[in-house]
Amino acid sequence: MTKQHEVVIIGAGGGGLCMAIKLREAGVSDLLILEKAGGVGGTWWHNQYPGAECDVQSHLYSFSFEPKLDWSRPFAGQAEILGYMNHVADKYDLRPLIRFNTGVAALTWQDDRHCWRITTQSGEVLEARYVVSALGMFNEIVLPEIPGIEDFKGEYFHSARWNHAVDLTGKRVGVIGIAASAIQFVPEIAPKVAQLELFQRTANWVVPKGNAPYSAEQLAAFRDNPELVQQSRDEIYKTWNTLCTFNDREVLAGIERAGMERLAEVKDPVTREKLTPHHPFGCRRPLFSDVYFPVFNRDNVALHTDRIDAITAQGIRTADGVEHEVDVIVYSTGFKTTKYLAALRVTGRAGQPLEDAWSDGAQAYLGVTTAGFPNLFMLYGPNTNQGCILYMIEQQVGYIVRQIARANAEQLAFIDVKPEVMQAFNDRIQQEIRGVDVWQAECGGEFYYRSASGRFVTQWPNSMDAFREATSRADSEAYVSAALA
Repeated sequence: MTKQHEVVIIGAGGGGLCMAIKLREAGVSDLLILEKAGGVGGTWWHNQYPGAECDVQSHLYSFSFEPKLDWSRPFAGQAEILGYMNHVADKYDLRPLIRFNTGVAALTWQDDRHCWRITTQSGEVLEARYVVSALGMFNEIVLPEIPGIEDFKGEYFHSARWNHAVDLTGKRVGVIGIAASAIQFVPEIAPKVAQLELFQRTANWVVPKGNAPYSAEQLAAFRDNPELVQQSRDEIYKTWNTLCTFNDREVLAGIERAGMERLAEVKDPVTREKLTPHHPFGCRRPLFSDVYFPVFNRDNVALHTDRIDAITAQGIRTADGVEHEVDVIVYSTGFKTTKYLAALRVTGRAGQPLEDAWSDGAQAYLGVTTAGFPNLFMLYGPNTNQGCILYMIEQQVGYIVRQIARANAEQLAFIDVKPEVMQAFNDRIQQEIRGVDVWQAECGGEFYYRSASGRFVTQWPNSMDAFREATSRADSEAYVSAALA
C-alpha cells in the first residue's frame, strides 16, 4: 500500500522546519519531512568548511517567533547556526516528522486522483495531497568544466562538501574559484598550509563586515533584556530592507569607498590591481570580510588570474603554460543556483515536465507556486532572494499556510495559480529588475543571478516590506480550483 500524507515537505533546513511549525499551528497534523542529509539545518549541515559564517546578522537571521538571546557575535558561524536549527527542531518536537537520509528523486502529479506521487532515491513511493519544496537555491554543487579533473593524483573536493579527513597542514593547496565561500575559508587555512595558490576568474567586491565577538557585558545585557535583541533586530532589518535593492547611490558609493580602503591593505600593487573589481558593487553577489585581504600579504599565498587550461596529475596548468604543482585542490565553484525545484524530476498536469515549463528560466508566482503544478509550493523559490532569507521564508510560509487552510476549508481538491496571473507577475518583476542599474552592468563571466536564457531568476528587486505586503493578501482570485468529489 502506498503511504499517503496530507503534506510532504522536502528538506529539513530552515525553510522546512519553519513550514512544519506553522502548519502544525494551523491544525495540520499529517506531516512528513523528507531530508536527504543525516541531520537538520540544510545549507548549514552541508557547508562545514573552515570559517563558514552568515552574511546577515543573527539577530535578524533567526526566526521571529524563536529569538536567540546569546549569539556569540553579530554574524554567527556555521556551528552556532546549526546548533540553533537543532534547538528549533527539538523545541518544536519536529524530529518524529523527519525521515533523514531520504532524498527525493521525482514528483509526479496524479491528474485523476489530485495528489502528488513522490519517489525517493531508494525507489520508495509515497503520496501527498500537498508538497512543499524547501530545497532553496544551494542544493546542487557545481564543478568547473576543466579538462583533467579526474587525472589529478592528489586529494580534491568541493568546498561545500569539505573533506575534513584531509589534513592541509604543510600541504601545497590550490583553490579554484574565489567568491563567497573562499573568502571565508582562505584566511582559515592560509596559516597552516605550506603554499596557497589562489585562482581567480573575476575580482569581486569584498567590503568590511565588522564581526568582533560580543563582550560578556553585551551578552549579559541581551540575556537580561530581550527587548534589546528585538531592538537590534529592528535596526538590522531597517538596513537590509532596502540595501539589496541597490537603488541608493549614496549608500552604494559609501560601501565601495569602504571596500577600496580595505583593499588598500594589500601591500603588493600588482596583486592589489588583480583584486580590484571593475564592476559596480551589487553587480555580483556582495561579499563581506574583515580578514580576507590581509591574506595576500603572506609569503605563502599567490594569486593567479590567467585562465586555467587543464588539471594535470600534479596540479593546475594555466594559459601562460605554467603548471602549478599542488597536493590538494579545493573547488570553490558554487552551486546551480538557478535550478531550484528543477533539480528533481517534476511532472505536473497533463504530464508536463517542470523542466519544459521553465525552459526560459525558473519562474513562479510570488516565488511560491508555478502554473500547471497544483498543490505544489516552494520556499526560497525563484526571485525571492533579498536581504535576510529567513525573514523572506517566514512570509512565504505564512502565504502557503493560508492557501492550504483555504483549500481545506472550501473542500477543494486542488488549487493551481492561473497562468495569466503568474505571467503578469513575472513580467512585472523582470521589468523592475531591468530598472536596477548595477544588475545591468557587465560583471565578467556568468554569475548566479541569471538562467542560461539570460533571465534574472534569483533576485527580488524590491524591499522586504514589499514582499511581505505581496504575500499577505488572501489571493483566492489568483487560482483555479476544483471541488472534492
